[in-house]
Amino acid sequence: MTQTLTGATADTLSTPKIAVVGAGVAGSTIALRLAELGIDTTLIERGPSLVNGPPFCHLHAGGNLYREISDQQCLTLLQQSIDTVKVYPQSINIRPTLLAVPKSDRSEPQDLLTRLEKLRAHYQALVDQDASNEVLGKPADYFRFYERSEIEFLAQRELPEHAQCDEDWLVAFAKQTNLDTLKFPLVMVQEYGLSAFRWAAIANLAIERLDACQLKTNTSVVDIRPCDSSKRWQVCTQPTATPDSNTLEVAEYDYVVNACGFKSGELDDMVEAKRQRMVEFKASFVTYWPECQGLWPEVVFHGERGTPQGMAQLTPYPGGYFQLHGMTQAITLFKDGLVTSCEQSSQPKLAPHFLQKIDGEWPEQLVHERTEGNIAHIAQFIPNFITAKTASKPLFGAQQIPGEDPDLRAADVSFGRQGYARAEIVKASSALATADAILKDLLDSGIVQSQLAKQHLHDHYFPVTQQCQSEEVTAQAEQFARDRQYPDALARVFQD
Repeated sequence: MTQTLTGATADTLSTPKIAVVGAGVAGSTIALRLAELGIDTTLIERGPSLVNGPPFCHLHAGGNLYREISDQQCLTLLQQSIDTVKVYPQSINIRPTLLAVPKSDRSEPQDLLTRLEKLRAHYQALVDQDASNEVLGKPADYFRFYERSEIEFLAQRELPEHAQCDEDWLVAFAKQTNLDTLKFPLVMVQEYGLSAFRWAAIANLAIERLDACQLKTNTSVVDIRPCDSSKRWQVCTQPTATPDSNTLEVAEYDYVVNACGFKSGELDDMVEAKRQRMVEFKASFVTYWPECQGLWPEVVFHGERGTPQGMAQLTPYPGGYFQLHGMTQAITLFKDGLVTSCEQSSQPKLAPHFLQKIDGEWPEQLVHERTEGNIAHIAQFIPNFITAKTASKPLFGAQQIPGEDPDLRAADVSFGRQGYARAEIVKASSALATADAILKDLLDSGIVQSQLAKQHLHDHYFPVTQQCQSEEVTAQAEQFARDRQYPDALARVFQD
């Protein structure tokens, strides 16, 4: 039995029917955006639960992990991240990120300064425009440089139990890191953690409470075609576990959103909406460091992607657990893991062994080899981290990248045919921008004529979603982590 809180209620006599195919970060956010406005939305997911796609762990509030992307992409990611914090506050792990340039790298820390100043100025402008945008701390404190002498001074402090200021997050780093491997200054920036399990929990809790959203899990879309006598779409589905012609269901919708992630090309092929895209298989690795002491920021050691000295990323969770990325071919990246679509199909074809991994079939030896390689990659800079252990199978998935630029990070939506939209996010924080663009298209096309939708086109109306409480989010997120065979710690935040 669904429960409606203060959200709008669907009018079944006049409200158009929208289908969102795929309940990942983008699909679940789009469904919530529409259902909160009383728009009759059906969310269709082939898996058993929400937000179970490629891993994410970081709020890209400025895109500072990616030196290769344009300033405009960074500014876009900053705006999108601020919106994400405001709508999904319970998914945010509030702690800073420390950027370090190894001595082996060709760049210099000061190379980051011009972009950081642009981002800080833009953040200040957004806060001046609307005080509620101040969700990343004071704009003046958006970033700060630390010289070696300051880090060495912090290393003499006692380890704080709780963070009262940014420096408290640096004490453990200062004590454990081989500073001789790094160039100075270091940069601290207010890019926070982002929990996939907590996002999934929020989406699940809110959708259960919205009468305007019908969730169909374990359901595959096997065909989509235009209806003969109208502008509507006929969507044919069947249970994922029992692909039998006797279990087919057919329903008509006024608008279809393709939010299928790396499988978006399959729907494009069904509706004959050609699209150039790439798909990249990636993994990050979950470790437990029994000797961990103190509070850790996220730490990013910059490097050239795809080389043996690719970026090393250490993402902390409570209790000594860390999620690791090593942007080398031996760790996070995979040989032939980046594929592109072709003239015959909009769906890039991953090799079968990648699809087997996506279905959860990871050879145990490979898990340990890549995790231990990642631990060693981090231990170049934090020597004692070599004692960390494999904590679970990797977090993994295939990420779609629209177009032909593999460095693209800020993307949201495209429209292939009338009444058909594609969610094409690369980063989780772009999901809200996708939902906004789809709502605008629904209004511009006249498919949706709701006054409430028109009223909230330019602001984020999520009353039910934002009523989710920390305790219930944690409980649901921990259950999702256990169901997916990951440590509960990945569902927790430091402020709990």
